[in-house]
Amino acid sequence: MTIEERISGSETRIFKAVFPNTTNHYDTLFGGTAMQLMDEVAFIAATRFSRQRMVTVSSDRIDFTKPIPAGTIVELIGKVTYIGTTSLKVKVEIYIEEMYSYHREKAVSGEFTFVAIDENKSPVKILK
Repeated sequence: MTIEERISGSETRIFKAVFPNTTNHYDTLFGGTAMQLMDEVAFIAATRFSRQRMVTVSSDRIDFTKPIPAGTIVELIGKVTYIGTTSLKVKVEIYIEEMYSYHREKAVSGEFTFVAIDENKSPVKILK
């Protein structure tokens, strides 16, 4: 399998409904909840690409460009964007979809860095 095929095959998409128990006093999704969901999607994409134990080592610039209101659907998309020797990066975007219309827009984007580790938690090569 080529690198391009592995990248394409590891793209991860998750949909969630934004319920009131995940929102703040402005009736929008908590930023921390959005980041948790993003890290989860990034982890899945990284693991699907590498098929190894992966750990998050950093989150790079996360831009919250639109508030995510309660009562909407969000789609999180994770894509591998960089492959190093022992690390890789996954870009995650969150899109808002209104439940009862076809309106859709990007709300949040960020990048997460992961390292492949062995059973002793030491870094290992991603591409063997």
